[in-house]
Amino acid sequence: MKLLLTLGAVALMSTWAMPASAQNETSMTCNGPLQGEQRRLRSEEVSDLCALTQGKVTLVVNTASQCGYTGQFEGLEALYQEYKDQGFTVVGFPSNSFRQEHSDEDEVAEVCFANFGVTFPMMATSDVTGRRANPVFSDLAAQAGPPGWNFHKYLVDQNGQLIEAFPSSVAPQDSRITSKIQSALN
Repeated sequence: MKLLLTLGAVALMSTWAMPASAQNETSMTCNGPLQGEQRRLRSEEVSDLCALTQGKVTLVVNTASQCGYTGQFEGLEALYQEYKDQGFTVVGFPSNSFRQEHSDEDEVAEVCFANFGVTFPMMATSDVTGRRANPVFSDLAAQAGPPGWNFHKYLVDQNGQLIEAFPSSVAPQDSRITSKIQSALN
């Protein structure tokens, strides 16, 4: 027991002695919109977006569970499964910005996880347009315009640079998206 306490104290002291620049090394290496922390959907768990997406091609999508495009969850999951082992991820951001999302996160999670079998990271419900927009979407909107509707997609490369934005009408497995993913992965 004493050994464990001593080792814990040494680890804690070494963190205090570590320069701030070294402690924040991960956040300093991220560029682009995928920075900061976001709470996960129906969870108290918080994800560091930099750690979650660093070195990966990332498709950022604003979602809604009561939208005509909600079926795109299937295509997003299929895309994620197809490319995840090659350095690709999808990050979903449920939003009621277009008045088509449940107000209860349990209901949102039910649609995503139970109805559509989503396994890619889903963040907590947030605004994606306007003054209260999630910082990820504020940054993306400054580069390519805000989402025009639910299931708007932004493809970001491994270095945090926006590759292209796709409107809701472009399905996740459309060749316009998959060709850009394949190109970015190579």
